[in-house]
Amino acid sequence: MAKFIIGRVLETIPVLLIIVTMTFFLVRLAPGGPFDAERNVTEETRRQLNEQYNLNAPLWRQYTDYLGHLIHGDLGPSFKNSSRTVNEVIGAGFPVSLELGLYALCVALTIGLAAGISAALRPNTVRDYAPMTFAMAGICIPNFVLGPLLVLVFALWLEWLPVSGWDRPSEKILPAITLGATYAAYIARLSRGGMLEILSQDFIRTARAKGLSEARVVLRHALRGGLQPVVSFLGPAAAGLLSGSFVVETIFQIPGLGRYFVQGAFNRDYTLIMGTVLFYATLILIFNMAVDVAQACLDPRQRRA
Repeated sequence: MAKFIIGRVLETIPVLLIIVTMTFFLVRLAPGGPFDAERNVTEETRRQLNEQYNLNAPLWRQYTDYLGHLIHGDLGPSFKNSSRTVNEVIGAGFPVSLELGLYALCVALTIGLAAGISAALRPNTVRDYAPMTFAMAGICIPNFVLGPLLVLVFALWLEWLPVSGWDRPSEKILPAITLGATYAAYIARLSRGGMLEILSQDFIRTARAKGLSEARVVLRHALRGGLQPVVSFLGPAAAGLLSGSFVVETIFQIPGLGRYFVQGAFNRDYTLIMGTVLFYATLILIFNMAVDVAQACLDPRQRRA
């Protein structure tokens, strides 16, 4: 297992280098610059700003200088937030995005596993059709549609929950449901399919023939194999919950990292875009590695392979 983890860590280095290189050149190919939208800035001031942030140097020189700072963990200054570095922006915004992602993951796992396992235990009945219908609806409705609908119903019509904010517990309910609903639907369908496959295996029939209770058969024998598709999905799901928070944070005015990334994209803040992309890419690679390790722990055949 240690050899496997070390190998995966070494594989991430060229992947991150490719991501940094592509992002660096793509953001500079986009029309406009960080200071082009400043109408009250003179040409002399704009020239000084470009010189201050090394934007007047050749592109290859900017790239090598950025890699040099990146090796030391320096993501550079934010062009639009001159008093803050990109490291400070990420340090301030990521805890909020992480908290939102954890709440959404809890919502997705709670609703998805309950619906999927319940449907698998009573296939082709109302207990199967009803949750799978809602799961299909959850997959079809994107969060930028679901969020305003939840605000309209629970915040404006019923006045049960606030529209935006991130200070009180009540302000975190609608964003967590909005972000986690789609993944709850995927988890419900994956857990149903995995449980149906495991429940039809010979060892499950043997356990039932021995007189074990249905609860023990499900909890002790079926869940371990039936939830493997869900475990495989958790890596992309965790990454999607963090990256999908861009839209949710914008809808509910949450001061998370996703909102900073959207602002950086509009403002052509090169260093902020580079820093957030690299940060999220590293998180995604870590999540995928954790999922591979968890699968190896659940399935001895993968561990031996």
